[in-house]
Amino acid sequence: MTCSPLSARVRAAALLLLALLALLLAPLAAAQVDPVTAATARLIKAEREVRSVDGALDQSTDREARDTLRERVNAAREDAAAAADDLTDQLALVDARAAQLGPAAAGEAADLAAQRARLARQRTAIDSNSKRGRLIAVEAQQLVEEIDRTEAEQFSQTIAAHVPSPLSPGFWGAVLQAAPRDLRRIEVVVTQATRQLAAGWREAPVWPALLGLLVALAIALPGRAAAVRIGLRFLIDDAPGHRVRRSGNAIWRVLVGTLTPLLASFALVQGLRWAGLVPAAVNGLADTFVQASSFAGFTVAVTGAVLMRHQPSWRVAPIADDVAARLRPFSWLLAAVAFLSIAVNAFNQIVGASAAALSATQVLVALLHLLILAAALVALGRLRAARAEDDQAPARAGLGAASLVAWTVVVVATFALLLGYVGLASFIVRIVAWATVLGCATFLLMAAIDDVATTVFVRDGGLGRTLSRALGVRGALIEQFGVLASGVLRLTLALFALGLLFSPFSGGNGVAALVSRLGTLAQGVQVGGIAISPGTILRGVVVLFVGLALVRGFMRWLEQRYLPATDLDGSGRNSVSLVARYVGVALAVIWALASLGIGVERIALLLSALSVGIGFGLQAITSNFVSGLILLAERPIKIGDWIRVGTDEGDVKRISVRSTEIALADHSTLIVPNSELITKSVLNKTLASPLGRIQVQFSVPLDSDADEVRAIVSQTFADESAILDDPAPAIFIDSIADGRIFFNCFAHVGSPRAAYSARSAVFTVLLRRFRDKGIELGTVPQRLELLSRDPANGLGRAETPGGEQRSSV
Repeated sequence: MTCSPLSARVRAAALLLLALLALLLAPLAAAQVDPVTAATARLIKAEREVRSVDGALDQSTDREARDTLRERVNAAREDAAAAADDLTDQLALVDARAAQLGPAAAGEAADLAAQRARLARQRTAIDSNSKRGRLIAVEAQQLVEEIDRTEAEQFSQTIAAHVPSPLSPGFWGAVLQAAPRDLRRIEVVVTQATRQLAAGWREAPVWPALLGLLVALAIALPGRAAAVRIGLRFLIDDAPGHRVRRSGNAIWRVLVGTLTPLLASFALVQGLRWAGLVPAAVNGLADTFVQASSFAGFTVAVTGAVLMRHQPSWRVAPIADDVAARLRPFSWLLAAVAFLSIAVNAFNQIVGASAAALSATQVLVALLHLLILAAALVALGRLRAARAEDDQAPARAGLGAASLVAWTVVVVATFALLLGYVGLASFIVRIVAWATVLGCATFLLMAAIDDVATTVFVRDGGLGRTLSRALGVRGALIEQFGVLASGVLRLTLALFALGLLFSPFSGGNGVAALVSRLGTLAQGVQVGGIAISPGTILRGVVVLFVGLALVRGFMRWLEQRYLPATDLDGSGRNSVSLVARYVGVALAVIWALASLGIGVERIALLLSALSVGIGFGLQAITSNFVSGLILLAERPIKIGDWIRVGTDEGDVKRISVRSTEIALADHSTLIVPNSELITKSVLNKTLASPLGRIQVQFSVPLDSDADEVRAIVSQTFADESAILDDPAPAIFIDSIADGRIFFNCFAHVGSPRAAYSARSAVFTVLLRRFRDKGIELGTVPQRLELLSRDPANGLGRAETPGGEQRSSV
């Protein structure tokens, strides 16, 4: 039986309509799934996963397996906790429905009683499953802690393991004793690999291997150089700003230097595999070769990008040319030792080397790392000594402290190695090498983030003008956002790098657990619920120094980066800086006290006890402190103001929370307690306006031409460069008395500090010009009063020799 084309189209249209309806109704059907059922299913799945991980931990597992188990049990813990939360929400809904029904009454309807019974059963089941989910989450967390403890124990056993000293005959005797068996194991692996390689050479085509070799050479040699040139050309032509080009060049060099050995080694190995020339016995060693090549390339690239020996103008780090040239060979040596270490460890695992051989390998790798580090420190020490002999700039204290720490690490690792603690020495040198590479990469990324953020978010840039025109954002806010974004991103990167520091060495869990257990070695004594011990005190001191270092770094960023990007003047920046510094120091002290076990409530009790002493003996200090806060908040006096305190006047140079420093004209410094500036009268000549005013008073004879006098004074004011045109000078006739015309003249200068010298210059010119014009110049007359006895009432009476009561001379 056949069907017409029309019926076929109708059937197809019907099927399409049904499919569309199914797609539309699928979310509705999914939404109808009971939340309790879904949460219970997730709970059952999480419980099965926890039981599976618990069973897997009964067997011996390596680090990778433990990491996988930790991820599984963490996911199960999150699912169990989420399911328990969902069940708790459903339990609240059941309780709400039960509350709507109200309490059971005698003789109620059968359907209400059945509904109340059904709600009671639902509540019991949901409550049971919710508690079950909480319990599963707790069990999962206990499994995570067990995995962490296992890793910590293995890590502590590794670094605390003791073998005979490498200088003793026992160490090398064990190596020689195990050498025959190790050589036989190597011979077995080499024989299997040789046979498989010979069979593959005869049967498989060789051209894939040759092609992989050619591709690897093309990527490693001309490909790398071309990539560097292309990136440099792009940065020069299109990148905005010198700083972005400089940091972009460094990042691009790291990417090229890492990807080219990765791709070249992968092409070589893949070509050998396609040709069948990679024996199964050493298949893992081929993958390790790719990993080792990539890490060695990354090490060379990132250290070279920091040093930038051949392109000092593109260098991001503040490193001298001779230092960069001297340190560059050590980066190649470090990369070579890293490649050797990775390859040898993989080979030892493949052949199943003995413990003595593994110890000998660790000794060799640790010794090479120590030699590289010591040689680099010696080279830097010679450079500093040469600069000191040439009377160049003295070395900074931070570099000296870093050099001292590095030498301490070398000495400690050397003694640990010689005493037989090979695992500890190996851990120290490997973490120093990894910290060097990671620190270089973090520094370059931080520089790139800062350069991009502070170059893009500027008020005069394209984005800044767009934001200002479209959103009306002030230019200062755009630059502040750039600085804040740079700070937040760099802080995040620093925390991420800190987390990566121990990742190659037991993932940091073992290290953290070990450090936490080392703190319990010395329990000390309990005083008022606080443990007092050398370890506790040392921990508090370390935390305090770390907190102060963080405050110092934050203050450096605040004063040098953020505050200059704001619209605040120097005084406002000083106020913000002072408040931030004191708050930061207070937080650092509280953090240190908290590390000692002193909580906030104990600190409050301590402050309450100190308040009594403050009330009696520290009133002056407290008054100055509060006055300093008022000065910083209200800012009636700012840095740079010209003020008069008593008979002294000068520039305000510094305002702290205790006192204010004023620079006087004789180059001395007047230190005034802040309470004096708050409770007493202070003349601030620059508070309302930064301008200064000079006043010139003189008199001329009555027969002088007043207009000519005004013209002379006006021309004198105009010729004096220190006098401002706006506000314009003013010349007034103050009075006419005793046959003379009295003038009172005013002019403004840029600062009260320039008033005295400008007034002196005006007087000098006026004296010369009035003398040339023949105008007699006088001053304000003084009154002379003569007192005589009045015989009538015995009081004094003012007389002049001519008999007048008062007269002017």
